[in-house]
Amino acid sequence: ALRFTLAGVILLVVWALGWGRPGPRNRRELSWLLVAGLFNAAGYALIYAAETRIPGGLAAVIFGTSPLIMSVLAIATGAERISPGSFFGAVVALTGITVIFWDRLIVSSGQAAGVAMIVGSVFLSALYTLLLKRHAHGQHPLAMTAIFLTTTSAPLWLLALFETRSTPVSAGAAPTIALVYLAIFGSIIAFASYFYLVKRVRIMTLTTLVFVQPVIALTVDSIWERGIVLVPRSYLGAAVTMAGVAATVLLRARDATATLEHSLQDRP
Repeated sequence: ALRFTLAGVILLVVWALGWGRPGPRNRRELSWLLVAGLFNAAGYALIYAAETRIPGGLAAVIFGTSPLIMSVLAIATGAERISPGSFFGAVVALTGITVIFWDRLIVSSGQAAGVAMIVGSVFLSALYTLLLKRHAHGQHPLAMTAIFLTTTSAPLWLLALFETRSTPVSAGAAPTIALVYLAIFGSIIAFASYFYLVKRVRIMTLTTLVFVQPVIALTVDSIWERGIVLVPRSYLGAAVTMAGVAATVLLRARDATATLEHSLQDRP
């Protein structure tokens, strides 16, 4: 709640200074942004609850199902035609993530609820991405992010009221810096960039980028966290993951070129 509220305040200041315009042009566009923000709030609530029950490595692998879930939703809603190359690349990349975190994929019956929560979060993320792809045209990414994150923060504040563990009034310098970092880089820049891409690239290409995150996280952990050692399997998994991402982009480009060539050939 703090993270998204801080991000919303910063973006509202940016808006007041005249940047990040235009915003929603009518009530309908605003309504879809509010719905997307509520879906995001539910998704983050599920994430935080799930990661008290399951290891982070398992969560990363489950998040790797995002392109596959997105492809099912895109086909079901008719939002986008999914090429075989995109689907193949997503499967390859997910295989790489599984290889990286293979030794952490231990799921007990008590962790089943956590797994279900992560799957639910992935579904909600895919759902609001489809909604914004279809209904958020002509809006500046910063304006979209301001409304989206402010809406996200409201339900999380309500959930925080029911949190049984005590919350420190002063968290200290390190957690405060982490909070500001998450608000600026993990919220404003990340979501604004995401919304910028939503309007300009295909959904499957966009969601495949989720596979890059665990690779970066593993590398950062190996540099700064004690006790984290990259083994040959880690490098193999990272290579397979990046190959899958590259395959999704390149095969999609090849499919688009082939479609264009066929279209030109069919013309009189």
